[in-house]
Amino acid sequence: MINEAIILAGGFGTRLKGVVDEVPKSMALINNKPFLEYQLNYLAHWGINHVILSVGYKAALIKDYFGDTFNSIRLEYVEEKEPLGTGGAIKKAMEKVMAYSVFVLNGDTIFDISLRRLFDFRKTKGASISLALRFVPDAGRYGSIKIDSDARIIGFVEKADLYGEEFINGGVYCIDTKYFLNKNLPEKFSIEKDFFEKYYETDQFYGFKCYSFFMDIGTPEDYKKAQNEFRSLPY
Repeated sequence: MINEAIILAGGFGTRLKGVVDEVPKSMALINNKPFLEYQLNYLAHWGINHVILSVGYKAALIKDYFGDTFNSIRLEYVEEKEPLGTGGAIKKAMEKVMAYSVFVLNGDTIFDISLRRLFDFRKTKGASISLALRFVPDAGRYGSIKIDSDARIIGFVEKADLYGEEFINGGVYCIDTKYFLNKNLPEKFSIEKDFFEKYYETDQFYGFKCYSFFMDIGTPEDYKKAQNEFRSLPY
């Protein structure tokens, strides 16, 4: 089991404007605690002791609140002077990763999966990247990911073409560090569009199916809903 993770915490929270203002999306309060605090507590639960935070918009608010350590986790910060996209942010943060694999989390999603099982799944499959997939009854908002009988990713479906039950990208990844850094990737790119959808046919990308607690706080409706839903979290 690895003990390092990257959190993409540089989001502006554009869709939350008017509900959460003047703070990065990861600092939006859920029951008087920043969203990022739930994520760090979750990582500590799974034995993660080194987290690289990719920060951008109002980064000082995050640094001032969490400092260099939080709940037994050593924190490092990588600051985007301008938006690099999800892929560019991961690439820059990964330069500080010491282990051969790392977990990556979106900064606006909590997905209560077993990181140990996700890691073991990647090892067993020999995957370059394993993506935690969440089953949802209506994938129209997200777009879906298709896998074959061996759980290898074989396709991505745009949300506009979807109706009903599907597996979606849950925003938690286990990535082979050397594989990713050796890709000669650009400074700015989207991990979803410019990486996953570009390389899934040739590289070893696998989807780990999950049904556990999942919540994206990216819209005002879900942010409001989270105030109640998060009460059930043990973190």
